[in-house]
Amino acid sequence: MEFGICFKGFVEPERARALVRQAENAGFAYCWFYDSHILWRESFVAMAMCMEHTTKMRFGPLVTNPNSREWSVAASLFGSLAKQSGGRFDIGLGRGDSAVRVMGKKPSTIKRMEEFTHVVKSLIRGEEVQYGECPEPVKFPWAQGYELPVWIGAYGPKALASAGKVGDGVVLQIAEPKIIKWLADQAKAGGEAEGRDMSNYRVMAAAPAHTGPIEEGIEKTKWFPAMVGNHVADIVEKYGTDGDHVPTSLTDYIKNRKGYDYSKHGQSDNPYLDFITEDIVKSFCVLGTPDEHIAKIRDLQDAGTTQFNIYLDSGDEEKIIADYGEKIIPAFR
Repeated sequence: MEFGICFKGFVEPERARALVRQAENAGFAYCWFYDSHILWRESFVAMAMCMEHTTKMRFGPLVTNPNSREWSVAASLFGSLAKQSGGRFDIGLGRGDSAVRVMGKKPSTIKRMEEFTHVVKSLIRGEEVQYGECPEPVKFPWAQGYELPVWIGAYGPKALASAGKVGDGVVLQIAEPKIIKWLADQAKAGGEAEGRDMSNYRVMAAAPAHTGPIEEGIEKTKWFPAMVGNHVADIVEKYGTDGDHVPTSLTDYIKNRKGYDYSKHGQSDNPYLDFITEDIVKSFCVLGTPDEHIAKIRDLQDAGTTQFNIYLDSGDEEKIIADYGEKIIPAFR
């Protein structure tokens, strides 16, 4: 089991440097950043800074999308950070959520996301690529064959199949083991249908964690199921609630959902939190004592999770990293 942390772009630079140093020393292997350039500061600048204060930790956006940047610009950015970090760079990729919707734009299609994956990976390897947005072929003379790992964020059946088809791993924004297994199995089936060997396919469970009194943890992390509910609502709108497209355990909790404010994306003061129950928060997040964290992460591991990534923005960040380094991560070594 790998462990990661994930920042929003409002962490002050001095504190971000201290947190990544602490997390690397505690045994965390990844540091991810939200990529939503209007709601928060540009994440890749912070990644470059943090790379210089670590030696082993890997970095990447969670998630970027095909619509925020021209594709050769995106590929040059990714390849440059891979070079600068000594090969410690992945990307999480989705169709586009807060980064585009806050401007009134729509997410990309799944087909466009797949094409973006192919183009940026090929360019970073050093291959010549011609793609729809550019009339002439593009090739980076400085590329040195880096193989960019791409994790695809997905919930719906078509996106999950795409994650298995073109991704090196899948990002699942939830920490409920039964739902993780169901979603991960869909992604793996998508890859197998394409003839891919999925034996080393990677599965990330990304969710808040809080070590301390359960009541305090619930209050500090209840923003997360609301964020998940926003994605699930898109799936319900497209597929409905009948059939086996998405498990009812994932769709039932949004029945009383009234809306979502993208200007408060991923924040505890989002006004649309009334439909979130304590049981949902406990199910979707990892809360309680270190022993309770260990037990739940073991269940996630049994469900196929290969990385638990903590959304580290619910308060008490230094304490959470310390508890994981001293008591939780060692249980998985």
